[in-house]
Amino acid sequence: MGYGLGIDLGTTFTAAAVDRAGHVEMVSLGDRTAAIPSVVLLRADGSVLVGDAASRRASVEPDRVAREFKRRLGDPTPVLLGGAPHSVASLMAHLLGYVVRTVAGQQGGRPDSITLTHPANWGPYKRELFEQVPRLTGIDHVGLVTEPEAAAAHYAAQERLDDGAVVAVYDLGGGTFDATVLRKRNGGFEILGTPEGIEGLGGIDFDEAVFGHVDRALDGKLSQLDPDDPGAVAAVVRLRQECVLAKEALSADTEVAVPVLLPSVQTEVRLTRGEFEEMIRPSIAATIGSLHRALRSANLRPADLGAVLLVGGSSRIPLVSQLVSAELGRPTAVDIHPKYGVALGAAALASGRSGLVQAAEPRPAVPPVVADAPRVPSPRQETRAMATPGFGAGAPPPALGGAKGATPGRRASRRGVVVGLCAVAVVAIGGVAVAVSNSGGSPAGNTPAPATATSSASETPTLVTLPSPESPETTHATVVPPHTDPATTRRKTPTRTTTTSPTTTSSKTTTTTPTTTTSPRTTT
Repeated sequence: MGYGLGIDLGTTFTAAAVDRAGHVEMVSLGDRTAAIPSVVLLRADGSVLVGDAASRRASVEPDRVAREFKRRLGDPTPVLLGGAPHSVASLMAHLLGYVVRTVAGQQGGRPDSITLTHPANWGPYKRELFEQVPRLTGIDHVGLVTEPEAAAAHYAAQERLDDGAVVAVYDLGGGTFDATVLRKRNGGFEILGTPEGIEGLGGIDFDEAVFGHVDRALDGKLSQLDPDDPGAVAAVVRLRQECVLAKEALSADTEVAVPVLLPSVQTEVRLTRGEFEEMIRPSIAATIGSLHRALRSANLRPADLGAVLLVGGSSRIPLVSQLVSAELGRPTAVDIHPKYGVALGAAALASGRSGLVQAAEPRPAVPPVVADAPRVPSPRQETRAMATPGFGAGAPPPALGGAKGATPGRRASRRGVVVGLCAVAVVAIGGVAVAVSNSGGSPAGNTPAPATATSSASETPTLVTLPSPESPETTHATVVPPHTDPATTRRKTPTRTTTTSPTTTSSKTTTTTPTTTTSPRTTT
């Protein structure tokens, strides 16, 4: 029996889950835990170590280990390992290949489908680079989905959500932060508004805050260590690991002790939860600001949310839930294993059990293209253009109307145009007769002032097409949308005039164009 595989290649940890016959479960990738550190070590003999093995070896070969490289995706500067350059995509490919091989060995075969997750605020450039990762591994037909969508899919499988329910996903992971608003629809989810995020903010920054606290407590002894001393480098690596454990312990305890085992000093530094919260409070406030911006882009208020889903390992910090709930006034939902929620949801999506409704990519309204001068679209046209689903980046704006199904106002406008053309024809015949009798001369005082027609910027130009004598057809009117290509369609503004200027638009169709100026060869 086949299965779907969901993989979360995180900044600090990588996790995977499988969905077999509707049963979703995590896959054990590490020695003692399901997730593995996102660490890659390239040895001098060409062998590659990944995960726990790479972390253990890092203290011995620190110049050959790569950590937190997902943050550098898109940076043209390569990662130097043992003096050799490596791209971020190739390092992520080593991680992905290890995960797929490990899962295939445990499940007895390769998966039927694979879904990878990525931050919602990645642009097209980073997504294109990320698409290269499975190709470098030799894996085809891999689906991509945003981390908030995967987390929401997992949440919807655990909690009952009615169609139309709106949830906000607050994803605070190891290296990035995402804030996304989603609406459940037709068994899937659609993104509302524009996802917000902070790429340079995550759990590793909180680890660094703890490390800085220890350095200050030691009067800067850490910064005075010799970076060329292998013993000192190994001691710093162990100290950083202790800082990570201390941060995680403060989620359940109110005080921890960080052991310090340096060549020159052996001691411990105490850290309370209150001190830690004061260090990270400005960063948490910045994430809540991003969440507010995501809500505003979706034209929603916090009261419109059913819940705020907290995702990512760093969302287990008690201060996060407290500040989010207090600022938005909405309940927060925290998964039992928030760092695994994304992988579990991706596995469900890989098996096709939970579909996604892809909404149009947010973009500003496109002003209509006009032949002579730019004009501002009417509020009605702007509203209709933005509310029309299904056109994303690079697609043409939706048509604003056609002849079929025209409104009564437009039908009345057409009747007026036809009546006006009849009057123009009568005047033209009389003008020709006068011209023949006067041989083209006429005092200026005999020329009546042309009547002008005022056209607002919000009116829709109308082109009236009449049947030609060579090809009689049913007379009809065609409404040209404001964004019609000016190279193929000329704007026509019906006015009351005293002359006509016939213009041939094709070999079979003759269009009579009213104008507001008097031809120099015609006497009226």
